[in-house]
Amino acid sequence: MALLREWGLTLGRWAGRPGARVQEDSGDPDVRRVREAAAAADWDTVRDVLEARPESEDRTELLWAVGDTAGVERWIVGVIEAEPDAALPRLVAGIRHISWGWEARTGARAQHVSREQFEIFHDRLRTAETHLYEAAEREPRWTSPWYGLQTSGRGLEVDSSVARRRFEATVRRDPYHLGAHKQRLQQVCEKWGGSHEEMHAFARTAAFGAPGGTPLGQLVAIAHLEEWLSLDQGRDDAYMRRPEVISSLREAADHSFRHPDFVREGAWLGLLNTFAMAFSLAGDRASARECFQATDGRVTEFPWNYLDGSDPAAAYRKQRSSAGR
Repeated sequence: MALLREWGLTLGRWAGRPGARVQEDSGDPDVRRVREAAAAADWDTVRDVLEARPESEDRTELLWAVGDTAGVERWIVGVIEAEPDAALPRLVAGIRHISWGWEARTGARAQHVSREQFEIFHDRLRTAETHLYEAAEREPRWTSPWYGLQTSGRGLEVDSSVARRRFEATVRRDPYHLGAHKQRLQQVCEKWGGSHEEMHAFARTAAFGAPGGTPLGQLVAIAHLEEWLSLDQGRDDAYMRRPEVISSLREAADHSFRHPDFVREGAWLGLLNTFAMAFSLAGDRASARECFQATDGRVTEFPWNYLDGSDPAAAYRKQRSSAGR
């Protein structure tokens, strides 16, 4: 699931040489706690951690920590049977089946994925959707089931109108939900059937339609990185160094992490890593140094895996050195 979202802060694993490390949470001890509980099939602790984090505070990362844990798909069945009216076990089962589905598909390009892999992938995603709809029916005000349905829907290639309605259902419940907006950005980008123009328009509308200091400014940087990724070598660097791209990145930075209302909580580290990479590729060394100084060697897998899929921390170190940090 590293292709679908980004990781965060302090309890990470060292990646490569000292000086930069890939992190597996965003400084929240509950991420590690819930992951360990999921691995131990300790539903009581999983439930306690998830229930202590209200939907209004976005528990997406906690859910993925459970969902990415092998074996959850086995023991969660018994929990659902024991708690037939509860939404939370179904939500967990849905998120796990999304992650489990992508494990079967792998991150390879479609032409390198076998028919059998695709069948398993789609079967698991359909199971995920069943669980998520059941969770949404039991807790109609929750955001997470609809966020999960955005992700499963992209894998199942649902109709564009269905994909849009799922996004709208998510943001009706949480207008500035970062994960929902990032999923929507992927939905409208060129590699998923959209276009660069639609992607950039969505990113800017969402980022600047939100109050200053929210993390949605990250969407602008991601959109530029997505277009950079789509271009051939040589053209990609030229694109990032265009004056209008640099200006766009600075404007988004001013509206997000440079804004006086910005608070370093939640997904802040991923935001700074994304801008660090974008400014580095754009040749804006001063802005890149600002971001590297703020991240202080703490590396999120996304977006650095776009530069080095096997060692994101190495990509971070290289660009940090180039920026003079």
